[in-house]
Amino acid sequence: MNIFPIVSSALAVCCLTARADDWPQWGGTSLGRNMYSSAKGLPDRLDAGKLKSGTEEVDLATTKNVMWADKIGSQSYGNTTVAGGKIFVGTNNDSPRDLQHQGDRSVLMVFEEKSGAFLWQLIIPKLASGKVNDWENLGLLSSPTVEGDRVYVVTSRCEVMCLDVNGLANGNDGPFTDEAQYVVGSGRPKAKLGPKDADIIWKYDMMDELGVFPHNASNSSPLIVGDLVYVCTSNGQDWTHSNIPSPLSPSFIALDKKSGQLAGEDEASIGPRIYHGQWSSASAGKIGDRWLVFFGGGDGWCYAFDAKPAKEGDTSFLKIAWKYDCNPPEYKIKDGKPIKYPDANGPSEINATPVFYKNRIYVAVGQDPEHGEGVGHLVCIDATKTGDVTKSGALWSYKGIHRSISTVSIDPATGLLFIGDFSGFVHCLDAETGKHYWTHDMKAHIWGSTLVADGKVYIGDEDGDFAILAASKEKKLLSETNLPAPVYSTPVVANGTIYVTCNTHLYAFYDSTRSATGRDEVPKVDLNPTKPERKNY
Repeated sequence: MNIFPIVSSALAVCCLTARADDWPQWGGTSLGRNMYSSAKGLPDRLDAGKLKSGTEEVDLATTKNVMWADKIGSQSYGNTTVAGGKIFVGTNNDSPRDLQHQGDRSVLMVFEEKSGAFLWQLIIPKLASGKVNDWENLGLLSSPTVEGDRVYVVTSRCEVMCLDVNGLANGNDGPFTDEAQYVVGSGRPKAKLGPKDADIIWKYDMMDELGVFPHNASNSSPLIVGDLVYVCTSNGQDWTHSNIPSPLSPSFIALDKKSGQLAGEDEASIGPRIYHGQWSSASAGKIGDRWLVFFGGGDGWCYAFDAKPAKEGDTSFLKIAWKYDCNPPEYKIKDGKPIKYPDANGPSEINATPVFYKNRIYVAVGQDPEHGEGVGHLVCIDATKTGDVTKSGALWSYKGIHRSISTVSIDPATGLLFIGDFSGFVHCLDAETGKHYWTHDMKAHIWGSTLVADGKVYIGDEDGDFAILAASKEKKLLSETNLPAPVYSTPVVANGTIYVTCNTHLYAFYDSTRSATGRDEVPKVDLNPTKPERKNY
């Protein structure tokens, strides 16, 4: 059966049945994953306020432009998704919503968009193999993808999962029906479930089915094109950091979104060349009449695969349309000798999502944040070429960036590109030419990505600082506020509201002056001038 029907506009399929101003997946409504929103009337000044004395509850009386704020876990790397009046966010279980689930778990929490009221959650037990595959207390890292009444996510157990967006509140839909056992793990007494628990439709275990070995964490954000859902398998090294247990396992796969059956795997044979782990999410774009999916490999190469799997013998493969080595030669060899990974001057893998924009791919290289800072490379690739395009495919490249795990955001109104690097710098360039306009020092590591919307750039950092800059050729810091914990995620915009997740809280920011029930006009906030200046090294 052909599970990849030809559609006149797969983009329309991915935009879902959600409202036009929702943010239903990593990258909003864009299959190209550009971190951009066309929203207007967004605030340029925020104040996250303070916590009520002796509690973890945000005192809304001390905030400005905050609609509501919810306590989540203690580590929250997953990026928020907003669709159909619901908000989906990944976190850990350090603030249990259900007391029958205690201790280290990963959690997908779902809230009501308007009020922040808790609706339901998916509890994910830890892998028995421990932190080599499922690092302690990290929580759920995948940004969910919502399509209609289904939500797709990659769990911390290296499973691709399809859920009912309403949880068990509207009954238990099949074919998976043993949620009570799943949420506690095998061999334990089943949990007592209710309407605030998840309804699992199907799950695909990549460790069991493909033999992959995730390194520390699984976190790919699902991409849906037509009837297929694409994910990274998270295959990587073991605890010795010198051995790849499953070098022949695929790095990138496609599943039937309705059944969860394997539809295809990559033909790139990335496994033996993986530097460390694999954490990139895919994007997609149409070149002529051909749909391609773009993936950043754990070997530092950016791949374009034909979106339609091709049958070869007993296996269906995602065929390579082109590939590009994102590590310059001088990052690999110095004085005739190889530079060993993870040397600060050496090569890196790709952790960011390749962004497809105007027949180009934009992507930067980086490493596990535990490896620290080092040289980076941002490249713009001609997505219309074929074959190995390492020598001919780059339209421009920028080596002024450090290692980065961030995805770019491009403003269509100005043609400006914004990206953060792990060293804490935000860079502004011309998306067409690569011309560098300015660099802003956040003075703390950046884990998330920039979001550009309404002529503004929104970005958070490891210190919990959340900055708003003008999306212009001249650098201008509009405001900065401090959240109660590090910001490891990327802000998103949905229906006029900015959602920002720090490790401990989910905030809904908006411009209260534009609301009939809003608060007073927001005054200027402290731009935190006490942080020391430093050189852009």
